[in-house]
Amino acid sequence: MATTRTATTHWEGPLIGGSGNVSLDTSGVAKFDVTWASRSEEANGRTSPEELIAAAHSSCYSMALSHALAGAGTPPESVQTQASVTFQPGEGITGIALSVKAKVPGLSAEAFREAAENAKANCPVSKALAGAPITLEAELLD
Repeated sequence: MATTRTATTHWEGPLIGGSGNVSLDTSGVAKFDVTWASRSEEANGRTSPEELIAAAHSSCYSMALSHALAGAGTPPESVQTQASVTFQPGEGITGIALSVKAKVPGLSAEAFREAAENAKANCPVSKALAGAPITLEAELLD
């Protein structure tokens, strides 16, 4: 069954000096302030499109890796993924770095690395973001 999720941004004023907020409409769990300065300089308590992309990517990747590991008969005890999205004004998103640490009993480091790379290539958000270079660091925890 297909699902559709919705977010809405309300913006006032010009890009520089203006401000807005983005609401997560489907879940209703949050509304975040956003400004150009929070995107191109310091966050200062506000979010940015890139931070929201990082949140989407890290959660999707963790789900994809967990699913693949369980499907291979080695369900993880834990998966922690950090996604860092780099934005360069005038260029756009110039890269995404994924860093994953997982505890997977009975899995070799080589098999974990293979599963991690496969999840990077096949998670739906990775596929949607394929226009940006995506790197991966993967660490299997004891």
